[in-house]
Amino acid sequence: MKNITATKKGLFTGLMMIALSLLFYYAKLPFDSPFQYIVYLAYAFGIVWTLYDFNRSGEHQGKFGEFFLQGFKCFIVVTLLMVLFTAVFNMMHPEFKEEMAQAYKEDLIKKGNTTPAELETIVKKAKDFYIVMLISGAIFGYLIIGAVVTLVSTLMYTRRKS
Repeated sequence: MKNITATKKGLFTGLMMIALSLLFYYAKLPFDSPFQYIVYLAYAFGIVWTLYDFNRSGEHQGKFGEFFLQGFKCFIVVTLLMVLFTAVFNMMHPEFKEEMAQAYKEDLIKKGNTTPAELETIVKKAKDFYIVMLISGAIFGYLIIGAVVTLVSTLMYTRRKS
């Protein structure tokens, strides 16, 4: 499997993460289920796999930038796939937006510091920005996780050489 590029490993990893996400959804596991961490473990595995193969290839001089670039090529593809998946999946399930709006409205009512008119305006804005907020969170989250896993793994490989 040495001939598989970091980008292709990112594609494989992202598709595996999407498959796991769909499996958990159709198995009716709640979104906050501990099983969802398996998706993140798959993400970390994909990045570590990329760096492991790169290290074994001997096509490097052991420099930090070389390793980080390989990890970046993997996690940027995963991030793109997961952002697309998040957008499409949530657009296909408008009930998620409605559930979020209802829960948000109930939370605002419990706090009791908004008038009914303000309440409706706030909830409407939350619904209007629902997909944007999800996509922003996905972008930020997957980039941060990918960068951290890549950084730690890269440090392990480059420190080992010293």
